Amino acid sequence: MNSQPITEPKTLQEAIVHFSDPDNCIAYMVARRWPDGVVKCPTCGRNDVAYIPARRVWQCKTRHKKCQFSVKVGTIMEDSPISLDKWLVAMWMIANCRNGVSSHEVKRALGVTQKSTWFMLHRIRWAMRDTDRPSKIGGPESAPVEVDESFVGGKLKNMHRSRANAIRASAPVDRLDGYETRWDSKTAVIGMLDRESRQVRAKVVPNVKRETLQNEILKNVKYGSKVYTDEAVAYDLLRRRYVHDTVNHSECYVKGQVHTNGLENFWSLMKRNLSGTYVAVEPFHLDRYLDEQLFRFNNRINVDDATRFGKIATQVLGRRLTYADLTGKAAVLARPF
Repeated sequence: MNSQPITEPKTLQEAIVHFSDPDNCIAYMVARRWPDGVVKCPTCGRNDVAYIPARRVWQCKTRHKKCQFSVKVGTIMEDSPISLDKWLVAMWMIANCRNGVSSHEVKRALGVTQKSTWFMLHRIRWAMRDTDRPSKIGGPESAPVEVDESFVGGKLKNMHRSRANAIRASAPVDRLDGYETRWDSKTAVIGMLDRESRQVRAKVVPNVKRETLQNEILKNVKYGSKVYTDEAVAYDLLRRRYVHDTVNHSECYVKGQVHTNGLENFWSLMKRNLSGTYVAVEPFHLDRYLDEQLFRFNNRINVDDATRFGKIATQVLGRRLTYADLTGKAAVLARPF
């Protein structure tokens, strides 16, 4: 198949109409997967493959397993019976719906089962993970970096009575009055905001101990950077490698240029997204929902819907996610009987 210049859709309505033609879907994905227009066999790398229009697949001239392949092979869509037009519309929706989109809504829009759309959305989130970024942010001559941690989890009043009572039983006696949360029952997340690029990095962490949080900062922030945090004791040794300043949130939230309000904005958006759209998210899956929010937040400035959608389409290659991996059953399936 020869790649031809196509008019790319700019809105969701245009995307639905454009991708209703299977040939347009394949042409769009070919242009992202093979930008030079030369289709290569994903198994052996041969570039003189023949296109079979009747089946919309390519035939490699070398005889080997999987010598016939489609544009889905090697991507998040591999082995999916769902057609490309539905995949691409789902990508557009999750890329450009500011508050996220639930699997039930996509189910109604695409006419497939909720279980299938739930699996589709998780695979798209896997493609939204940002891997094309510099090794570290900040620097001695750059803008400051805000660092903060947050906790994601439900409120006691919304929990099952047995779970809520178990959390209250483990709470300190002197804190029972008005005790609504307990960090042990929530999932910890650390975030870092580069004020110069306005980009956020965030990750689920097992705890908020000094060693855990400072290791993440050392991995992501250049030595000598200005780092602003609150007065949590986990950050008290950062002065050894950074120009570290803090703000006491019990007294104020802004002290000149020292604050973490940029990250607080991101936490607010993320939590409203989780509680309003997805309602309940297991800690096991939180990293992928976090990747979704990071993708939209980091691609919000001077980026239109078509560009945001196109970026996901270029990142689907080499990110296979099976249902066994997604649900944590891969280790169980690999175990000998």
